[in-house]
Amino acid sequence: MFYLVLLLIAVVSIAVYLLFILSQVPGAKEQRLGVLEDLPGDLGQWHVDEKPVDGLVREVRHIFHDGSGLLSQGKLVQQVRYRDPTSGEIVRVEPEEIIKRKRIKKSLS
Repeated sequence: MFYLVLLLIAVVSIAVYLLFILSQVPGAKEQRLGVLEDLPGDLGQWHVDEKPVDGLVREVRHIFHDGSGLLSQGKLVQQVRYRDPTSGEIVRVEPEEIIKRKRIKKSLS
């Protein structure tokens, strides 16, 4: 039982240490986990998708919401809407989809 408590204390201590180091030391997260891939260059601009759906024009845009918290990194959101090609009216809107940005590891060269 003593060793189990000792192991639990060690695991909690390591987790708190890593949480503190990765959130407070500048560059530590990027060095150990990698850098987040770049954001799209056309944030906030609607683009017409190539394939029409049900005779409607599909428009897509990406928006970046800044994070507001100790460990928050912000969210990249994709919005999709469908317009009537003749009147230009918005017919329907899909729910926002959060795009997960991948981490890119630096090479050791």
